[in-house]
Amino acid sequence: MQILGLIGGFSWVSTVEYYKFINQGVNEKLGGLEFPQCVIYSFNYADIKKYNNTDNWEMTFQLVLEACNNLKISGITGIVLCANTMHRIADRLEKETGLPVIHIATATANEIERKGLKKVGLLGTKFTMELDFFKSKLFEQGIEVIIPNENDREFLHNTIYDELGKGIFKEKTKEHYLRIISDLISSGAEGIVLGCTELPLLIQESDVLVPIFDTTLLHSNAAVEFALT
Repeated sequence: MQILGLIGGFSWVSTVEYYKFINQGVNEKLGGLEFPQCVIYSFNYADIKKYNNTDNWEMTFQLVLEACNNLKISGITGIVLCANTMHRIADRLEKETGLPVIHIATATANEIERKGLKKVGLLGTKFTMELDFFKSKLFEQGIEVIIPNENDREFLHNTIYDELGKGIFKEKTKEHYLRIISDLISSGAEGIVLGCTELPLLIQESDVLVPIFDTTLLHSNAAVEFALT
């Protein structure tokens, strides 16, 4: 079994979900008392947010690289970045560490393609919605991506950091998110990508009229498949 290195803490709320899903996934496949070998490095989210908000991605990269190199000493054979936004540095991290980074957008694109959808709405931080590191993986598989308008992107970004990332889930915030989703569906979205690992804790499949893609679960499932290779 491969040894997974989970890089989390952005936020701890979704890192807990990763640990749960990956353990449950391996056990469902192997049974008994079989569970994955993994090592978790959990960041102080305030440090990461400070550098990302000032567009100092080089410092973010160096922090994550150091964490991965520390985990390599523990024998990890694959890396799981427990956040969508952090995949902005995934390709470079894979090259620098020499270890495979299981990519959250690839896992998501594969599931969208499996369901035969061609146009999806993407929710997440402004980094995930506006930059290409996530959307490009979907484009490669012929999937069109639409995102909310600027005001809604700002609302999503701020509430992810100020509420969801601290484990705060407000009904008023959920209602606003559902309105944003409704607008995306009206614009032709055949499905909705919950492109922030805290979003599935607020929005469920039953809340939405089209398929939703829980990136936390899809990424965890991909990590399970890797672990069992």
